[in-house]
Amino acid sequence: MALADLAVTAYTSFTALTLLQQISIIVFTPFVYNILWQLYYSTRKDRVPLVFYWIPWVGSAVPYGMQPYDFFESCRAKHGDVFAFVLLGKVMTVYLGPKGHEFVLNSKGASVSAEEAYKHLTTPVFGKGVIYDCSNARLMEQKKFAKYALTKDSFINYVPKIKEEILDYFVDSENFKMKGKNSGIANVMLTQPELTIFTASRSLMGDEMRKLFDASFAQLYSDLDKGFTPINFVFPNLPLPQYRKRDEAQRKISGTYMKLINQRRATGDIDPQRDLIDSLMTHSTYKDGVKMTDQEIANLLIGVLMGGQHTSAATSAWFLLHLAERPELQEELYQEVTSVLAPKGGKLEDLSYDDLQKMPLVTNVIKETLRIHMPLHSIFRKVMKPLVVPNTKYVVPAGHHVLVSPGYAQTNDKYFPNAAKFDPHRWDDASAQTSTGDDTIDYGFGAVSKGVSSPYLPFGGGRHRCIGEQFAYVQLGTILATYVFNLKWTFEEGATVPDVDYTSMVTLPQEPAKIKWVKRETCVI
Repeated sequence: MALADLAVTAYTSFTALTLLQQISIIVFTPFVYNILWQLYYSTRKDRVPLVFYWIPWVGSAVPYGMQPYDFFESCRAKHGDVFAFVLLGKVMTVYLGPKGHEFVLNSKGASVSAEEAYKHLTTPVFGKGVIYDCSNARLMEQKKFAKYALTKDSFINYVPKIKEEILDYFVDSENFKMKGKNSGIANVMLTQPELTIFTASRSLMGDEMRKLFDASFAQLYSDLDKGFTPINFVFPNLPLPQYRKRDEAQRKISGTYMKLINQRRATGDIDPQRDLIDSLMTHSTYKDGVKMTDQEIANLLIGVLMGGQHTSAATSAWFLLHLAERPELQEELYQEVTSVLAPKGGKLEDLSYDDLQKMPLVTNVIKETLRIHMPLHSIFRKVMKPLVVPNTKYVVPAGHHVLVSPGYAQTNDKYFPNAAKFDPHRWDDASAQTSTGDDTIDYGFGAVSKGVSSPYLPFGGGRHRCIGEQFAYVQLGTILATYVFNLKWTFEEGATVPDVDYTSMVTLPQEPAKIKWVKRETCVI
C-alpha cells in the first residue's frame, strides 16, 4: 500500500472515532512517542546516559531552570559526571567538573560553536555583525579591537572616574540622597545595575557619552537586559511588549552611538586614547583589510558595555548582601582601605589603581563572590561535528549541545571545602585552586591561559574567555573600597542573604534584596 493510501486510511479511521477518542490520541501520542524514543536512546551504547523525563519537548526544563546545581548533582549521583537531558527540545550533554571544563571550553572551533548556540539570543540585543552574529575569526579580532581600551594605562585613568561616579550616585540616587540623610535603606537590585552602567559608561565610553546616561538611558539598557531571559533563548522574536521594548532600546542606544560617531567623523575629532569609541574608530580593520562599519562599531559598543554590566551588577549586589551579615569583614575591609590610603593623608580622593593592587582582601571578596555566584550558571556550545567524550565510548552527535557549569564546581565541597560558606580568607593562600597551567595561547585577542582544568573559572575559558576580567576587578574594587570607606551596612531586622533567582540567564538575588546603611565618620559626603 502506498504511503498516501496509508495516510488516507489513517485519517479516515481517526475521523470515525468519537471526539473523546480523538482528543485522547492527540494528547497521549506525543507521550507514547516520547517514552519509546527514550527507550530506543537507552539502547545506544555510544550515547551518554539520558535523564528520564515525562513531558515531551519540555524535558527537564523545570528542575534545571529552578535549581540547576541541585539538578546537576542529582543527575551526577545517578549517572556520573557525564549525562544528557532534554531542554525545550534540545538535547544537552553535560560534563561536570574540571575535566568537563577542558572538554567543552577547549574543544576545536570546528567541532563546537558558541556562535550557533547563542546568536539567535544575542543578535537582537547587540545588533548585526558583532559578537556571535559573525564568524569566530571575526569575533576574535573584535575582542582584540576592544582590548585597546583595556590596558593598565586605561585602568589608571578609570579609577578616579569610577570613584567620582559612585560618590555622585550616593548624592543623587533615591536610595541614598546622602547630602540630606545619614542613614537609609537601599535596594541593591536597583542601585547596582544603575551604578555599574554609569561607572562603565563614564570610564569606557568617556565623559561626552556619560552625560547622556541619565535614568532614562539606564532604563533603555534595562529593557535591553530583559532580552537575556530563557524565553528569548527559545523564542527570540515573539510579538510581546518586552520584545518591542528590547528592539526599540537597541535602536535608540545604537542611534545615540552613531550620532556621536558621525559627529567625530565629520569634525575629525578622533583621539584613540580618549575612550573606547575613538579607540574602535581607529582600531577596527580586520586582518583581511575589511573595516568594521560604523554601525557595527556602535553595536559592538553595546555588547562591550552590556557584557561587563551583567557581571559587575550581579557581583556587586551579592558582595553587598554577604557583607551585610558580616560586619567584622566590613571592618577588616575598612582597615585595609584606610591603611593603604594613610600614607597619602587618608583621603579617598587619592584612591588609585596602584592602591587597589595593595588591597588583597578587597580582591578576595570579589573573588569569593564570583566563586559562589558565578553570573552564568551554564555555558553552552552547539556541536557541529560528532564529538567523542574523552576516555569513553560516548559520541555527542552533530546538532546536539554540550553544556559546562563552572559554577557547579565552584560551589561543590569536592573542590572547595565548606563551599556554601562566604569566606574571602580561603583565598589568602589558595593560588593552586585557580591554577590552569602556564601554557598560553593567542586566539587573536592576546595570550590567555590554554588550560581550563581549574574548578574556578568565573570568566570562562578558551577562545571565549571574557576579555573584561581585569576591568571587572578595577570597577568592582573601586565600588567596594568606596562603599566601605563611606558606609556601614546591615540587613533590616529578620532579613538574611536572599536565595538565588536562577530563572533569568544571570544568577541574581531574589527580592527583597535591601541593605540598611549608615554613614561612617570618614564619609566624604
